[in-house]
Amino acid sequence: MVTIPYISPELIIKAKEIDLLTYLKNYEPDELVKFSGNTYTTKTHDSLKISNGKWMWWSRGIGGKSALDYLIKVKGYSFIDAAQKIIGCSAITKPKQIQKSKKEKESSLILPDKNKTSNVLFAYLFNRGIDFEIIKYCLDNNLIYESLPYHNAVFVGYDEKKKPKYAAFRSTNDMKIMGDCTGSKKDCSFRITGENTQEVHLFECAIDLLSYATLAKINGENWQELNLLSLSGVYSPAKEIEKSKVPIALDKYLSTNKKVKRIYLHFDNDYAGRRAALALKTILPKKYEVIDDPPKAGKDFNDFLCIKMGIGPHKNHERNGER
Repeated sequence: MVTIPYISPELIIKAKEIDLLTYLKNYEPDELVKFSGNTYTTKTHDSLKISNGKWMWWSRGIGGKSALDYLIKVKGYSFIDAAQKIIGCSAITKPKQIQKSKKEKESSLILPDKNKTSNVLFAYLFNRGIDFEIIKYCLDNNLIYESLPYHNAVFVGYDEKKKPKYAAFRSTNDMKIMGDCTGSKKDCSFRITGENTQEVHLFECAIDLLSYATLAKINGENWQELNLLSLSGVYSPAKEIEKSKVPIALDKYLSTNKKVKRIYLHFDNDYAGRRAALALKTILPKKYEVIDDPPKAGKDFNDFLCIKMGIGPHKNHERNGER
């Protein structure tokens, strides 16, 4: 008869409370390497960065907060084995908690290092049809950059004080690594702001946003007048659509931009995109004119742009986060 290990809920809660920096400093100090300032890495994985109570393994697109997350996602432990290891270490030596400064607590976004050049990023976006001027505008305004050491595309969102609070990364090769950077706040998602304060255009991801701006330029419009907002991923309504909540990025935008009258929905031509559009048309206040404007061809606006420009399909064209 096989005995299934049992750990009480109380002990599991305690195991989850220990952050990775605290765990490594107390129980695996030889594995911890100081990178710079309050940021650390590990001897085994130099692309794994630990900062502000969180960690991010950039080469794999994996992140988390706790030591438990690390043991499971990086070291390959089962949940039970990881919890038992942490509890066992704590039972022998009570961990000394690492005190975080007020500045550390307020600045929780972990951004990857920035490459000195943007050649790989530029080629990646240009090959997906994004206009040269639009790419340069985003680079000049620190909305996008190329990361080190893996040359990922990073899309950055800012708060009202122009401080980065959101970032998504996307591999520029065929590895299909993508996701939000640890500590990202979706209410400060990637966007381009323009002069037409009465309208806002919504997208599922940054690539579609940039594709729409490119299409606007091709059609002779002034793309810099447009307010373009990414929702940082596919918006999922409630099972009963009328009970859905407004996406946090849009809710924040509307609360700080009172002149908005029209909201354009540029979601995908798939079930998720059509359902998301229906939900927002249902739940947004009647004071807004809500216009459903999906791409005229292809699954999304980057597909549509590529079709229009005669660019072939991309092997790594996916729908997970900021693709």
